[in-house]
Amino acid sequence: MSGSGHRARKRFGQNFLVDRNAIARMVRIIDPKPDDHLVEIGPGLGALTRPLLEAAGRLEAVELDRDLLGELAARTQDAGELTVHQGDALRFDFAALRTDARPLRIVGNLPYNISTPLIFHLLEAADAIADMHFTLQKEVVDRLAAGAGDDAYGRLSVMVQYHCRVERLFDIPPGAFRPIPKVDSAFVRLVPHQTRPVEVADPALLARVVAQAFSQRRKTLRNALKGLLDEPAITAAGLDPALRPEQVDLAGFAALAGQLR
Repeated sequence: MSGSGHRARKRFGQNFLVDRNAIARMVRIIDPKPDDHLVEIGPGLGALTRPLLEAAGRLEAVELDRDLLGELAARTQDAGELTVHQGDALRFDFAALRTDARPLRIVGNLPYNISTPLIFHLLEAADAIADMHFTLQKEVVDRLAAGAGDDAYGRLSVMVQYHCRVERLFDIPPGAFRPIPKVDSAFVRLVPHQTRPVEVADPALLARVVAQAFSQRRKTLRNALKGLLDEPAITAAGLDPALRPEQVDLAGFAALAGQLR
């Protein structure tokens, strides 16, 4: 959806999706229904917003760039009921949007410069969310989907997989966007678990262990977790203190968090 007078803003990380085939494929995968509580992050010029609205009838959106709001309204006015919350998605209370039994279905072409902190922010509202469909930098999707031992495996992999099932859907070339980014993108689905894959008494302790471990990922567990867990505690969790953090799976980190209590 080009032809707009709006210039993409670098500080907002704006790259507008313009490839109609990619957009149609996304809408098919999201499969919006009239009763869905859809929330779009960063609707931009409405390329995805309009077909979602046409299918679902109503949609809420969170958009930071107030200069886009007039054109967004004009492009979607006859498609359905659009409610726009002008503000920063990183500070937005997504859980507050859920006002009835319907969980949120969140979609978005996420600005690459804030995608990781935004995903962590959304995980805090995971109980209010049915699923999330995002266009992200391919490298971020690699990290989301990575398993222990993979090069891309890290804090993001462990924490997202604790909260969600990760489904890599399809890759999107740079030419699908305007302006053209210097990186490849990918479309991914995150589905919050009804039952977590591992038992953790205190998720905040898991987050703390994982954050400290991966802040020094080249070190062994005994060194990376210094000041948090000693060698006997690491061994009691069933792990070799000589392992590196990227060799430890989600269950291993859950066991380490259990030792912290």
